[in-house]
Amino acid sequence: MGARAAAGVVEAYAWSVLKERVVEWLYDHQQPTALTETAAFAVVTQALLRECQQQFAMLESQLGLYAAIARLPERQCDVIVLRHVIGYSDAQIGALLGVDEVSVRSYASRGKRKLAAALGIDQGNCRGN
Repeated sequence: MGARAAAGVVEAYAWSVLKERVVEWLYDHQQPTALTETAAFAVVTQALLRECQQQFAMLESQLGLYAAIARLPERQCDVIVLRHVIGYSDAQIGALLGVDEVSVRSYASRGKRKLAAALGIDQGNCRGN
């Protein structure tokens, strides 16, 4: 048995012992065992709700970004999508759009400034491509 499997067995055993001890304690103190099930359910429910809220917040943020990209002027939108979504190099983008690399960088720079403004992002914190 590998170390990972052994750790899993130990964890399972520890969990089993803990549950038994909690049930014994509840019995000794005349507390219903449904309390632990309800408490565990509440904890799991809260954790799942927090996770869903975080996922919805991320999705909302991404949708806002995609909507802001779609509102850019056509060339800026093309460059941002080709560069940052598809991963093309400036040379590839230039060849595809029929412009030089300097123009690609200019479109990218102006597009990023407009996106930052539309999303309320401080451009002083934005560095890189």
